[in-house]
Amino acid sequence: MPELPDLTVYLEHIEQRIRGEVLTGIRLLSPFVLRTVTPSVEEVCGRKVLGCSRLAKQLVIELESEHYLVIHLMISGRLQWREAGVRLPKRNGLVGFDFSSGTMIFTEASKKKRASLRLVQGAAQLAELDPGGLEVARLDEGEFAVRLHATNHTLKRALTDQHVFAGIGNAYSDEILLHARLSPFKQARTLSDEECSRLYDAVRGVLASWTDLLREKAAGEFPSKVTAFHEEMAVHGKYKKPCPVCGSPVQRIVYAQNEANYCAKCQTGGRLLSDRSLARLLKDSWPKRIEDLE
Repeated sequence: MPELPDLTVYLEHIEQRIRGEVLTGIRLLSPFVLRTVTPSVEEVCGRKVLGCSRLAKQLVIELESEHYLVIHLMISGRLQWREAGVRLPKRNGLVGFDFSSGTMIFTEASKKKRASLRLVQGAAQLAELDPGGLEVARLDEGEFAVRLHATNHTLKRALTDQHVFAGIGNAYSDEILLHARLSPFKQARTLSDEECSRLYDAVRGVLASWTDLLREKAAGEFPSKVTAFHEEMAVHGKYKKPCPVCGSPVQRIVYAQNEANYCAKCQTGGRLLSDRSLARLLKDSWPKRIEDLE
């Protein structure tokens, strides 16, 4: 799922192309992508774009008279920029947003059809779509610690819960926790002041550096390779590969539809976290420390 760095770069390129332009039409290829009834497509079309913003992991395009397009890419949704009026791809195309400057195509690779578009009128209705997570870039260290200690979550869950913090997901939370040298399953409310400070610096540093890197990768072009897996990542998607910090193999815990990637030596004092399914299968043979794998 695209997260804060990816969404920030998307927004920068979208705004460059559509701010001040007119939304001339919306072409819906999938009847399931539009999740609202009012206002209608006809009501929002013909309005000038005033700007773009992000609401947690949702992209918001503001139009005249407090009308908004709210796009949630979910896991497999992506955006493309093409010449005005271009034919939409039938295989994975969801929506074509026609502007006076070109066409933005909304696609989704998955057959589960989780990506969505909402048409909203009024700031109050838009606010109802905000899950309430705080933007870490706008918080000082004390505010960050207060929000963290108020949650009854593990660190992995606290970072990715959009009701707690906004824009962080599975991929960048792995990178953040490695940089902070903290276990993904440590309880957030138990963090010491020093650990909170490390995590605060790691969140801000990782998100800022990855946003800069993705800007460089785009090289002025509309982002075309938005993915949760990058070669430059230290632990996310790097199961069994050497940790760039200490060289020990990256470990992985799979749960529900997500996974946590971590370095046992850097983050858990060498202790291997139990994968429920494997631990149940292996029982007493389940290794307890990283040395047991060597």
